[in-house]
Amino acid sequence: MKRFLTLTAIGALLAAPAMADTLRVGLATAQTGGLATYDSPVIDGVHIAVDEINAAGGIGGTTMIELIEKDVRSDAAQTSIAAQELVDAGVSVLVLPCDADPSLAAIGIVSSAQIPAISTCASSPTLPMIGGDYMFANFPGDNVQATVSAAWAREQGHDSTYIIYSPDSQYTTMPLYFAEVFEKSGGTVLGQDTHSIGQQDFSAIATRIASLEDQPDVIMTSAYEPDFPSMLKALRAAGVTSQIIGSDGIDSPTTFSLGDAGEGVVFTTAGHALDGNPLAEFNTKFEAATGNKSETVFNAVGYDLIKVVEAAVLVTEGSTDPQKIRDAIANLEGIQGATSTITYKGTNGMPVRQVALIQVKGGEREYLGSPSPDAAMIPAPRMQ
Repeated sequence: MKRFLTLTAIGALLAAPAMADTLRVGLATAQTGGLATYDSPVIDGVHIAVDEINAAGGIGGTTMIELIEKDVRSDAAQTSIAAQELVDAGVSVLVLPCDADPSLAAIGIVSSAQIPAISTCASSPTLPMIGGDYMFANFPGDNVQATVSAAWAREQGHDSTYIIYSPDSQYTTMPLYFAEVFEKSGGTVLGQDTHSIGQQDFSAIATRIASLEDQPDVIMTSAYEPDFPSMLKALRAAGVTSQIIGSDGIDSPTTFSLGDAGEGVVFTTAGHALDGNPLAEFNTKFEAATGNKSETVFNAVGYDLIKVVEAAVLVTEGSTDPQKIRDAIANLEGIQGATSTITYKGTNGMPVRQVALIQVKGGEREYLGSPSPDAAMIPAPRMQ
């Protein structure tokens, strides 16, 4: 994809009135390393939105968007360095990586500069809670996703669960939320195991579960690539046939190419394309712009991020002042994105947006619905 201003954006910028402002958006994201699987498709969607807006003369026809991009290489320390460099470059909005932990490495810089920062797709509800007034998320919260998947599991008649989580990051502790909701709704947690991020051998965990006298109806994990495929294959090889429930981290082509091992896996994500809905329309735009079909919802999540920024600047009547944009984001309500409507008003930085349930069936997506979680069942943010 393009870097900095795209050719389309440059042409629109040259054609814009001389008095037009330019909104500088700094991207401190992982284009290499482990998080690139998620950040790269998000940034592809960011470029689609920026091209579209700039081709129309900018936000509100006056405010062009300039992207300044830095690869943080999936590293927390590098995220902090890149964030400071972008602040020094005069950006009005910061975009941080798709994980709470490296994003939180930039807390001091974001707070000191008083510039709104949005993670591409971190879903930990602790991100804005720890990050403060200038830190925003751009994805359904872990506690909300877990509430949706736990409710689905109970509705399917599943009475017992076993969770596998990693204490290595905020995101990979999502199964703890799942267990809390599952028990609260009358289910039983038979046990739990932990793993390290990057762990490849899950045979010991699989053997422990296979040896249980009572096999769990459901196993829930928020492991993602490359851990999830290894975990799943180990469980199936050990003879464990439990329903596997995952999270948005496995919303990738790999999950749909696992053959029999992946059949029936259910996971939560940010949306699903249906005929005529905004996500389907975005996917058409994406293919026209890139020549490739979108294979992940993370493309659309990037588009949504820029639509949020656009909406905030419109509220400020074209201002590029970071404080005004921050205040506007915090009060946005019902903004239509490609995946769903997005609301920040009254949320403390964690957006209210749709959660879709997807099942792997024959290597394809089977849409199970987008149920609204019972607010009373959603667990409070859990500090790692």
